[in-house]
Amino acid sequence: MDAPMRTQALLSRYAESTVWLARYMERIENLARILDVTESFTRTSLVENGWRSVIQINADEERYYSTRTEADVRGVTEFYVLDRDNPNSIASIIDVARENARTLRPLISTEMWTHINVFHNWVRRLNSNDIRSSQLSALCARLKQECQTHYGITEGTFYRDQGWYFYSIGKFLERGDQTTRLVDIKYHTLLPREAGVGSQVDISQWSAVLRSAAAYHAYRRVMPSSLSPASVAGFLLLNNAFPRSLVLTLRQVYWAVGQLRTDYGLRRGGAALERMDELRAALTDQTIEQIILRGLHEFLDWVQVQLRLIQNDIADAFWTIEPPLHASEFGTQTLGTMTQSLGTMTQSLGTMRQTMETAGPASSRQSQN
Repeated sequence: MDAPMRTQALLSRYAESTVWLARYMERIENLARILDVTESFTRTSLVENGWRSVIQINADEERYYSTRTEADVRGVTEFYVLDRDNPNSIASIIDVARENARTLRPLISTEMWTHINVFHNWVRRLNSNDIRSSQLSALCARLKQECQTHYGITEGTFYRDQGWYFYSIGKFLERGDQTTRLVDIKYHTLLPREAGVGSQVDISQWSAVLRSAAAYHAYRRVMPSSLSPASVAGFLLLNNAFPRSLVLTLRQVYWAVGQLRTDYGLRRGGAALERMDELRAALTDQTIEQIILRGLHEFLDWVQVQLRLIQNDIADAFWTIEPPLHASEFGTQTLGTMTQSLGTMTQSLGTMRQTMETAGPASSRQSQN
């Protein structure tokens, strides 16, 4: 059996850029999926706050309402597709994804780099005509297709070393975060009020939630005759086989960090693994009914905090540089060091002079002899 490969350590800036490239591409696909499902659902159903929930999922209420007064199809799609002043728009995300890919040019394949450039240039050419309601579904389909093409090219061409594990960490961290946001917002906004549980409106709403996470067919394989808020939330959070469930994404991140530690000797990921152990235990030790009873929103708030802390733990372990000294501390310490150094130099010069004076005559006598 071959021994683990211990290649040259990956530069920290490459590790960071790889994680964020994966996160940004995953974010674009998730956003396109949510926009597509929301447009279809609000067009065919009488539902309140459909477009507002998109803003809530991304926690953009303050930024959105600072320039707009109403959460409608035109305003929300423009905000999340074209608005370069919005850092969470697809136009902004693909820009930073490409910059991370540029940083990674020595590592990624020519096919990866070429595709990201083609995708980036296509997004830059989008305009207001492309986000009309009649065009939005086709636009979102193209966005999802481009992201899936990126995943396929990456799967087939990205070299399997440390970079591959960092890419997996970014992809699955982002995927888990997006799933918790979707469940948190949709569960509370879609609980039936006028329409009772099990009504056609209720079933359509929860089918839309599943489609937003690309989970509808997988869910129906497991539960072909049951569809309820609790079962949907449980599937998206706790299912061990669905690729976008929180439990599975955490398992993938845990595996990737473990591989970096065992195969490449990067031992500083222990804090992230410990935090993931705690989070995974909190998920597996409860049923979805118990989580809902104790407070689903509060639980998912805690989960999202833990995911951010895991990202921070990974950054601290693999690429965060020690913070520089405060300016006043830097000045004081530097002056103190300079004074000490000058004192040492003066003392050294004095010693050298004394040595030369002592050694000089002996050297002269030796020359004369």
